[in-house]
Amino acid sequence: MSAGLARPRAVLFDWDNTLVDSWETLRVAINAALVAFGQAPWTIAETRQRVRRSLRDSFPELFGDDWQRARDVFYQTFEAEHLKTVTALPGAAALVAELAAEVPLGVVSNKHGNLLRREAAHLGWSSYFRSLVGATDAPRDKPDRAPVDQALAALAVNGIQAPQSQDVWFVGDTALDMQTAHAAGCIPVLFGAGHGEDAALAAYPPRFRVETLDDLGQIWRGLQLPRDRPKSLP
Repeated sequence: MSAGLARPRAVLFDWDNTLVDSWETLRVAINAALVAFGQAPWTIAETRQRVRRSLRDSFPELFGDDWQRARDVFYQTFEAEHLKTVTALPGAAALVAELAAEVPLGVVSNKHGNLLRREAAHLGWSSYFRSLVGATDAPRDKPDRAPVDQALAALAVNGIQAPQSQDVWFVGDTALDMQTAHAAGCIPVLFGAGHGEDAALAAYPPRFRVETLDDLGQIWRGLQLPRDRPKSLP
């Protein structure tokens, strides 16, 4: 798994279902919009399967000309609930603290940027991340490379050449995250089982995958620093 790998110069994470669990809030908010516009609500399994792209990319297909009004219902519901229910996934807090002490970290998410940053602050994690880029922060959202470009530009340490650098891990739980990593020239790292997306993962394969965040930490600790990099970062 780790053959040919060295510790990266930076690590970018997806947010939902990679570092935090906010699926219940997503289900409640998307169902509020669906029901308001005469559509059947989704189960939690359907929510996990269908929520991939950002709202500005997916809602026009779901709601047609009503998508902006549906967006307003979604955000009103989500903002009222998300800080009550968002929780760190097992091992997430320890991992980001450990990595942040050694390399710059960032987040690239299709959650709206303002909501993303509120959740990071609520969890006490804001200081760990030098960049928190969410939907609508960049000209385009994942799987486009634009938000990765923006995140890496904000890191701006030790000559990282975004987005082509192969010294940056992009850690996410979906094929869309792997597609984003490939588009940006990062090392794609799949967390979890990939949600039954075998065909998409064949098109955008991970460099390696881990079942838990503790596993990712163990791989990290087993890797050597790149020879050309100082052992400490500013």
